[in-house]
Amino acid sequence: MTRARLLVWLFLAWMLLPGWAATPATLVVCAPGYPGSTIEAQPSMSGFAAAAATLAGVKPESLSAIYYEQEAAGVAHLKQPDATLAMVPLPFFLSHARELKLTPVLQAVQKGGAANEAWTLVAKRGRLQNVAALDGFELFSLAAYAPQFIQKVALQGYGPLPATLKYTASPAVLSALRRASAGENVVVLLDATQVAALPKLPFAAELETVKQSAPLPSVLLCTVGANANDTVTKRWIAALSKLHEKPAGAAALDGIRLERFVAVDAVALDRAHVAFGAGP
Repeated sequence: MTRARLLVWLFLAWMLLPGWAATPATLVVCAPGYPGSTIEAQPSMSGFAAAAATLAGVKPESLSAIYYEQEAAGVAHLKQPDATLAMVPLPFFLSHARELKLTPVLQAVQKGGAANEAWTLVAKRGRLQNVAALDGFELFSLAAYAPQFIQKVALQGYGPLPATLKYTASPAVLSALRRASAGENVVVLLDATQVAALPKLPFAAELETVKQSAPLPSVLLCTVGANANDTVTKRWIAALSKLHEKPAGAAALDGIRLERFVAVDAVALDRAHVAFGAGP
């Protein structure tokens, strides 16, 4: 074997060592409207990345994780070369899957929740007799940054929503629910966590469910761009799928309010794709 060929083989062998990764990978978490800022979430994100790296058997610096509560900031980072994995809610995924070349590989189960969860439209009891009654209303929701998701997926089958309906993206649904219960022209689209808290409100009896979606994937873990078939990326995915099995991994998941990752519900996701109007 020539010296040059020997050097090539040694380099390849070094690349395959368990602790090696060609380029540091970044997991970009973007959940528009959800609590916390990038700075506030960073300690939990770093702990999560470190636990995943340990389970994957690679150097801790091989993976970083960062959280964005603003849609534009998350999209901007997901266009950068270091963005290897993305963890995003369904409205974000459907809105940006093609643009960012997102490929779902796992679903995240939120703490106390399920992999698939419904969205629920809530209004003052007896106020809305049909969809046309929403004329001139304001709809508050975490998902209001993605009106197409609300119109075509979350409220599929409810009927064409009036063009005058205003969409306001806001995590402050408590004040919106209070306004709705008081008879203002306000409706609120809630996720499963928010619905679970609804019966505890002192004015809950003044509200009613107008429409509820079928169970939909809640949070998706995706590869970004051409990383889907990358060997190192596959190692990350395998590690994340088993993270809940280790005490340190379970603690890291708990730090970002997740319980575990599970297989993608392809049937439910395909239904959402078709309803949204963009094939997978």
